[in-house]
Parts: sequence; structure tokens; C-alpha cells
Amino acid sequence: MARFRLIAVVLAFAAAGASAQVAQDDPGIHEHVLRNAAGMTVRFLDYGAIITSIEVPDRAGHFDNVVLGYGSAAEYRAKNDKNRFGAVVGRYAGRIAGARFSVGGKAYRLKPNDGPNALHGGGEPGLDTRIWQVKEFREKGVVGARLTLTSPDGDQGFPGALTVTVTYRLFADNSLHIDYTARTTRATVLNLTNHSYFNLAGAGSGTVEKQDLRIDATRWVETDQTGIPTGHFPAVAGTPLDFRASRPIGAAIDAKQPMMAARGGYNHAWLLASRTRTAPAPAATLTDPASGRMLRIDTSEPSLQAYTGDYIDGQDKDAKGRTIHPRDGIALETQHLSDSPHQPGFPTTLLRPGQVYRSSTIWHFGVSGRR
Repeated sequence: MARFRLIAVVLAFAAAGASAQVAQDDPGIHEHVLRNAAGMTVRFLDYGAIITSIEVPDRAGHFDNVVLGYGSAAEYRAKNDKNRFGAVVGRYAGRIAGARFSVGGKAYRLKPNDGPNALHGGGEPGLDTRIWQVKEFREKGVVGARLTLTSPDGDQGFPGALTVTVTYRLFADNSLHIDYTARTTRATVLNLTNHSYFNLAGAGSGTVEKQDLRIDATRWVETDQTGIPTGHFPAVAGTPLDFRASRPIGAAIDAKQPMMAARGGYNHAWLLASRTRTAPAPAATLTDPASGRMLRIDTSEPSLQAYTGDYIDGQDKDAKGRTIHPRDGIALETQHLSDSPHQPGFPTTLLRPGQVYRSSTIWHFGVSGRR
């Protein structure tokens, strides 16, 4: 598998552990590697906390990378705000209507980058374009890394100096735990997620439409034509958004129904079974019948955004030089709801000084014996 051109091993453990290397094509970026005793490997950059590769076995024991991404560190720096492959997105994942919000009676303006709205924090460079400080660690049965970043007061237009820590922990059972914490010096709004696109058949294997998806939700988040929530949560029953039982992603992806109009594929949010989770609970399961690979997602977040990448423009290539097309992967973003600062009935995204923001998501990888 083609990877970044690398030099200078900084730290490594023999069978299972962590390592860091400098990307020769962009010496300002380091790639880090977590590997467990079972052979599962997670690669990420200090740039944007970007997960570039997750290598897991199929039912025959063959390992492959199951997330989309570029082939060099320099490409992530140059292009990642296009698709945000594998990045930690913030300060606000999802949309904020009118690219403005108020906290404590004071108005704040963001830079619109999605029509009149701010998407993933707006048009100013976000957390996915910063160099994070990385500290690797090893505990009993776990290899991991803590990534820390301070976003200054006024960054992207948001109030408060924000200190964020993202912890990646790889367990022996092939689960990757992602834990977020944050503190602020001024009241602000915050919504973080990871923007990896999954293809359990292997990156570059083609469309995910034949892979099976289940979402633990009976209602979805209705939006207007610009993607801003209306405040209503219609039932999924009888719609293309009904994934209460596992079914192929492509079964109704091109359905001619109003909630699918003008979006192209899936770019929707679901209200998860428990809106007040404090600990991770099941949210979704993705299965590739051909390889047997499975991914179960647990999260403490109240919402799941599924995006089949229909706005990917087909101009970029992956690590093996293959063109990345729409629907080559599916992003399954655990997060709070879009536009929560304007929706008092939504779970709050307000963070005040003295409070600690906490969010946890677990990706459990496994295999099914059935084909």
C-alpha cells in the first residue's frame, strides 16, 4: 500500500504500540501510527488530527484500509477543507443559519461558506487545518495518543480561548475510542466530530451502495433546502431514511421524495434513540456482506449525520492513485444538531467557563461469518 514518504522514526514499540514519523513531502506534518497486537493499525496526522488510514481484517484475515483519504501529507494541507477526509471538524460541526449566533445577548458573526450559512465553523480555517500537539501513551491493553490544541479567542469568529483535547485509544478488541474534552475562557458554542468516510470493502473498491446500514433512530432531523433544521423530527417510517432494520445504503438512495430533493444521495441527520446520552450507546452499524467487515458505532452524542459524499468532485486521488468518486465512502458523523444556537428545543451546545465539554464515540470493528 502506497503511503506518505517518511523519514525519522521517533518512537516505536515492537508488536503493539505507537510511532511518529515526519512526512518528507511536508516536513511540518507528522504521521503517527497506533497498532494493536491483533494487527489493526490506525494512522493519523498531527495536522487536523486527521485519521488517514484504518487497517482491519476481513473474514479471511486480509487487512485493508477502510477509510478514504489522500496519498500525501501535503495534499491534506492543500485540499482537506474540500472534503475533510478523516479530520476533526470544529469549532462547530454542521451548519449555523445566517453564519451568526448570539451568546449572552452579544452577536457573533462567522464567515459564510455554504450559501448564507456557516458549515463546520464557516469559511475561516478551522481545527482541521491546525497542527495539534501529540502525546503518545501505552496502557494495559491500550495504545493511544492525546492531541491538544488551543484555539484563540475570536478564532473563526467564535468567542473564548478554547483548549481542546482529542484522545485516540486503540484497544485489543479492534475498537477505536475517540474522546473529546474542551474548556473555554468565555461562553461559546461548540460541536465537534470526526469526518472519516468509511468503505468496509476497502478504500478504492468502488461504491458503498451495496453495504448494509442500520441506524438506531425512529426520527430524522428535517431541514429546509439550505440544510438548516426546521425544528421538526418526522418519523423515518415509510421514507428513504428508514434504517431501523439493516438494509443496503443504495436501496433508496435515489428515491424521488421531497426529503431527498436537491441533495444527491444521503446528507441527513437522525435523532438517536436517546437524546440525553451521557455515555456511549449504540447509534449505527455498517456491514460489508462481501468481505464480512462490520463497524458498530456507539456515541454519547444525540445525532448522527450520514453523508455519502455526493459533492465529492472526482478531481482527487487516494494513496494508490485511484480517483475518489461520490459514494466511494460514507461519513457517519456523531455530533449535536446543526443550528442548535438558534434552536432552544435542541440539546444545548453552549459551553461556559468552568464547564468541561465531553463527547465520546467508539468505532467497534469486527467481522461477520455470513456472506
